[in-house]
Amino acid sequence: MHHEGPTRVVFGEEEIPTCWYNILPDLPKELPPPLNPATKQPIAPDDLARIFPMSLIQQEASPEREIDIPGEVIDAYRLYRPTPLHRAYRLEKAIDTPAKIYYKHEGLNPAGSHKPNTAIAQAFFNKKDGVKRLSTETGAGQWGSALSWACSMFGLECQVYMVEASYSQKPYRRTMMEVWGANVLASPTDTTKAGRDVLENDPASPGSLIPLPARQLLSRK
Repeated sequence: MHHEGPTRVVFGEEEIPTCWYNILPDLPKELPPPLNPATKQPIAPDDLARIFPMSLIQQEASPEREIDIPGEVIDAYRLYRPTPLHRAYRLEKAIDTPAKIYYKHEGLNPAGSHKPNTAIAQAFFNKKDGVKRLSTETGAGQWGSALSWACSMFGLECQVYMVEASYSQKPYRRTMMEVWGANVLASPTDTTKAGRDVLENDPASPGSLIPLPARQLLSRK
């Protein structure tokens, strides 16, 4: 199949973006505020401050179309970005479309997915605001890997609760997180109240990212 142009476009480091694009100013109407899961009322900054550093809360509510990327984050991105841009010629032919289809290959980093793009920024801003440790869940291990790698870059501790089934079935992904310094526990675990509640109902639980009440509802259906 003859191509009319390049299949793969590789950008230089000087073409790494220096700003994040904030879609909020370009939406046709303002989004409703997120709700507090306990009270069902619009969430307040103090509620968000329990789980997010203030610098990220300010970004969440920013009316600016462009938000500057800190130099330290750009330096971390340079470990694997810019990622190549690909032209999907065969897909265009398969679906018989006049459209030109492009995609970015975001797996060219040690964690193997697009998720470090977010994890690196989150780790940086938490470190900047004085946070010492980040804790997260992970299913197959991609987000846990991304956050573990990001935490290792900025000297943060990382606690990962990995779904039990994946913890057992994907030892290499678990080992990857541990190499980056994360402490990885199979979830559910008896170290948390939520885990103990699950284990009380099902001692052999394989784990899930779906909360227990929602799983019970799904099982009844």
